[in-house]
Amino acid sequence: MTGAGREDAAAVACAHCGQPVIGRGTADAAGKRYCCTGCAAAADLVRELGLDGLYARRTLDPTARPPRPDEELPELVSHVRTDDRGRNTIDLMVDGLQCAACVQLIERAIAADDRVADARMNMTTRRLRVAWQGAPELADRLVNPAVRLGYRLLPYDAERMAAADDAQGRELIRAMAVAGFAAGNVMLLSIGIWAAGDAGMGEATRSLLHWASALIALPAIAYAGRPFFKSAWSALSRGRTNMDVPISIGVILTAAASLAHTWRGELHAYFDSATMLLFFLLIGRVLDARARGQARRTVAELIALARQPVSILDEATGALRRLAASDVRPGMIARVAAGERIGVDGVVLRGQGEIDQSLVTGESLPRMVVPGDRVTGGAVVLGAPLDIRVDAAGEDGQLAEMARLIEAAEQRRAGRVAFADRVSRAYAPTVHLAALLTFFGWWALVGIDWYDALSHAVAVLIITCPCALALAVPATQVAAASALARRGVLLQSPLALERLGQVDHVVLDKTGTLTLGRPRPVGLEALLGDADARARLGRAAALAAMSRHPLSQALAQAVPADLLPVAPAGEGGETAVEQAG
Repeated sequence: MTGAGREDAAAVACAHCGQPVIGRGTADAAGKRYCCTGCAAAADLVRELGLDGLYARRTLDPTARPPRPDEELPELVSHVRTDDRGRNTIDLMVDGLQCAACVQLIERAIAADDRVADARMNMTTRRLRVAWQGAPELADRLVNPAVRLGYRLLPYDAERMAAADDAQGRELIRAMAVAGFAAGNVMLLSIGIWAAGDAGMGEATRSLLHWASALIALPAIAYAGRPFFKSAWSALSRGRTNMDVPISIGVILTAAASLAHTWRGELHAYFDSATMLLFFLLIGRVLDARARGQARRTVAELIALARQPVSILDEATGALRRLAASDVRPGMIARVAAGERIGVDGVVLRGQGEIDQSLVTGESLPRMVVPGDRVTGGAVVLGAPLDIRVDAAGEDGQLAEMARLIEAAEQRRAGRVAFADRVSRAYAPTVHLAALLTFFGWWALVGIDWYDALSHAVAVLIITCPCALALAVPATQVAAASALARRGVLLQSPLALERLGQVDHVVLDKTGTLTLGRPRPVGLEALLGDADARARLGRAAALAAMSRHPLSQALAQAVPADLLPVAPAGEGGETAVEQAG
């Protein structure tokens, strides 16, 4: 092979994983080159699934692990959960997830097996859930297509996922901090040049300020621009464009033009514009990452509640034992003490009292339950202890289902998100064409110097920066889903948010009264003028402070502290016993 041939081979990117093809590599009948036989086999699998168009739609993330099939699948059988109907479920972390096209590919590849009942991939949490009928030992075989495609699968570990997200978030924050530092200092230097005007500052002083700006801005741009530069290079190396391409070109050309202006001793340089643009773009990236992280934390909190240990009653001996939620089976008897959160779904066998279901239903007022009533996980027992016959627990319970609903809501795309995605595919080529026409228009038609024409073209790239189009809609959608979940509202479709903007009437199925969910006693002012009433009110508030009931807590918080008795309630011959109901 000639030297030119070797260089050409090294410059080719693998058609599957995007990594450089070293040497000849492997080629298919269509002439596409692959870095290894594993990538060639993965491409064959993609064609068998009828997803040939995936390679044109996907975007490789340079910061993510490349989808190269070189990983061994770990042992998974011990992580399979089997319910009483014989349905097996396993949750896995997916490493190497690049974009939404990967989600479709993984789901289709696994669901192609007829034994798979459900395969759901969530891009936000990178969590893959697979359910099937049959032996638990089938887990390795059923998820193996995803491994053959180059994705690494591991048992789902929320702490490991959080650590990876934190590392990425810290990297973005460091880049934002560097860009902000550079933007602020370069702006201070630029203010001196602007204030002096064209003739108020000597050439040597102005040149010194420009070189000082360059000394601050160029290293900062090289460091803070890495998230955009890597993404843009990954897209361009595959013959495609994305939103980061015009951003990267605009920032690099602005910095280069400013350096040339400084070298030539011209009046103006634009280091401040380049650093400030990067700073604001990185603010958007950090906010987007934080919103998605909050959504993941909301799901993790629900999952953690669903996995709390449960006290199981042995009716033969009367002994209590603590079991992990995954070990609790339908038919067992769970005992929930006063003040404890219910960790199972089931029917009350013994005991009666009020429970707080605000986490599950959003209803602030407690609900009275008696034997025979159904209760769900997440409610807090306010009265006497309850014995509950278990119907579902752990991943099969209500809390886990709420987490799955939130994941599904975050995964679905609203109409405006889909519109933004469609526009973004045409946005970058359109902006590049507009900048190119601007350059040739000023240079060829107006007749100015090519160097000045290039400055006009760079201005087009900067002004048309697509940060809002790229980040605003998805970040808003994810943040809204997470905020609603914290307030007890499950968003099953982002389309509901768009339809809510068109609502002009709200019909409330209530008794005619809207409340804030926080009881507040009224008429206490009339009692404050009577010394005897004040004393009785103080003793009542002290007793109420010992109860978790919402009405008791409201009374305890409303009574002034100076009315409370010096001796604790219950001493001196007075006591209180809280009865159910």
